[in-house]
Amino acid sequence: MRLTDIAALAADPQVARWNGQSLSSGQLAQVYGFTDLDGSRPDAWRYMREVQDAGRPADATGYR
Repeated sequence: MRLTDIAALAADPQVARWNGQSLSSGQLAQVYGFTDLDGSRPDAWRYMREVQDAGRPADATGYR
């Protein structure tokens, strides 16, 4: 996480809604607009579900 990502979490008045949950960075990226350094939003869990588990060929662009 970058400092701007942490600041977004800290500034959220409803941040307590995440208490007791295990969240992926992909889930938080959807809510807070986090991006990777290249501007993409990697989502490893979605990639695993839609590509790996489905038996499709591996391609890094599929999860960005």
